[in-house]
Amino acid sequence: MENKMESSENAQITYRPGEDPEKDAWYTAFFIENHMDHFAYPDQVASPEQLTFMVHTDDDERYYPCSEKMFEAIMNKNNSSFIQQKYKEVFQRIMGLIDNQIEDERDKSFLKALIKIKFLHETHDEMMIPSRLEKRLLKIFLNRTLIDDPFLCEKAIRNNRVNKAICSEAFKKAINQVDNTAILEPPATLAGIKEFIEHVEIKRLLSLSVENSLWESDESKAYKEDDFHKLFDRQMIGNGVKPLLNFLGIESKEIYLKEEQTKKILWLADESGEIIVDLAIIKYLVKLGHKIIIAFKEGPLYTKVDFLDVHADEILSKELEGAFFIEEKNLGKNELVRILRSDNNIIAISDGTRENLNLLLTSKVFSRIFREVDGIISRGHDQKRRIFENHFQFTRDIFNISRGEDGSIQISCKPKHPSVIKFSHSDLEKKAKIIIDQMEEAKKNGMTVIFYSGIIASIPGKIKIAKKIMSVFIDFLKGQFAMTFIINPSEYFETGMDADDLMYMWEIVQRSGYIDIWRFQSYDDIVKAFQAMDKKVPPEWVGKDATYSTGCTKEMRIALDVQKKHPEMQIIGPSVEKFMRRNEYGIGKMYDQRLSELCQI
Repeated sequence: MENKMESSENAQITYRPGEDPEKDAWYTAFFIENHMDHFAYPDQVASPEQLTFMVHTDDDERYYPCSEKMFEAIMNKNNSSFIQQKYKEVFQRIMGLIDNQIEDERDKSFLKALIKIKFLHETHDEMMIPSRLEKRLLKIFLNRTLIDDPFLCEKAIRNNRVNKAICSEAFKKAINQVDNTAILEPPATLAGIKEFIEHVEIKRLLSLSVENSLWESDESKAYKEDDFHKLFDRQMIGNGVKPLLNFLGIESKEIYLKEEQTKKILWLADESGEIIVDLAIIKYLVKLGHKIIIAFKEGPLYTKVDFLDVHADEILSKELEGAFFIEEKNLGKNELVRILRSDNNIIAISDGTRENLNLLLTSKVFSRIFREVDGIISRGHDQKRRIFENHFQFTRDIFNISRGEDGSIQISCKPKHPSVIKFSHSDLEKKAKIIIDQMEEAKKNGMTVIFYSGIIASIPGKIKIAKKIMSVFIDFLKGQFAMTFIINPSEYFETGMDADDLMYMWEIVQRSGYIDIWRFQSYDDIVKAFQAMDKKVPPEWVGKDATYSTGCTKEMRIALDVQKKHPEMQIIGPSVEKFMRRNEYGIGKMYDQRLSELCQI
């Protein structure tokens, strides 16, 4: 009932772009003032295409990283008391930080006055999201004091407390004790026994993951075996309990399809101390066959665990010994796939932000991983608010584990948007194999195999005509050449595919060794295509050829590499030197990222 009510509230969106110019202006200013507008801050804010890796939005809809209640209060200007209370909480936290960290009274007075001035300036029109305000004020504190991490010692203490608790003999005995139910009513099959044990162990670990006293106090120092058993008695509640257990392959139910049980999971870490229990859960999930990518904060945010901690904190670095660390903020799909397919079952990354959860500011590698995994597990109330207390749906199922009001284990689930299309690595490899089989069959029949590379999406907004140009010209070639099998890439483009998917699939095909002639689109090819359509060449196509395409540039590099292994393969088209003008895709785009600035698409 509670979940239905939440869904109903989240569905009540009071603002629709295009209905009121003044409100539209306020809406636009909201994104600009909160530094969440990609066109105003292209180097910091995710592009719309990058965001689609994570969030499903309708036409003309923009994602905002706050609750529905906060967004509506800001847009409608009708809940000042709510906004001001949230601002006040931010202000008090920063003032408390100054009191605790700064001893010199003069420095303290100056810093408090500076923060107050900035606070009043930023909150005057009640347009600022409180978390964005807090980030700005915290940045002022860090920059002015030159304190790298004011909670460094506190976080180390938290991790130490939890580590001692789970390394204690009392805990080891408690976690390994067999439940009497298993003896009195044993499952009838080995599979049933295995599932029962998995269910018991994961529930016990989840019970610890919401026990704040383990890291916030020294209570656990005196814990006996019975004390841990009392913690294990927590109830698991929420709409995500059964979906999560099924997702992890621990509990089956007829209404769920038990697909391949091993999953790639993105784990959104939250608090220090808590992360030590998280790692115990993660290591257990790895034993079940899952691969876990842990996302940490980029840098200090109170007691949140960050990417610097994983190297600097002795306990945390020891717990992550053997994990693979991705330091890069931007990896291509192929390189990322290689990492995800490696033997590294625990991978650590930074999400690129210093906020609880702001998908607009996450790094490109985080966005790509979000898109590649099978599901997301988020931790704590701060992340839950950002994910569950608004109407947005995402590209992957998201679970949240947090403490319920009664001390229970609250597990929530927000399923991915039903229209989201995901092409798995296996899907793309199967598509590649079908094409390779066709090439192999053609070769057996004595045909010459030609691969045609040309512009498909390198001129933004012209995909439809680009596919038409390619198909018309290839039909012309088929009419001229006998016994040829010509691959037309535009025929294999499917809705939901982006440049990452296409390049991954085509590289498998291109390296198969079955290509006799690799032809790259010339300007003459484009002219002939328009002549065949009885049309003049539009200005945006004048002078264009494969060298204008980011994809073709990458494919030329592959072609040259393939030719070293298969010297008999011919390369036809513009000279190699002309291909060096294009560099790298903008994430989610199918054209050079530099073209975004030129075309303003």
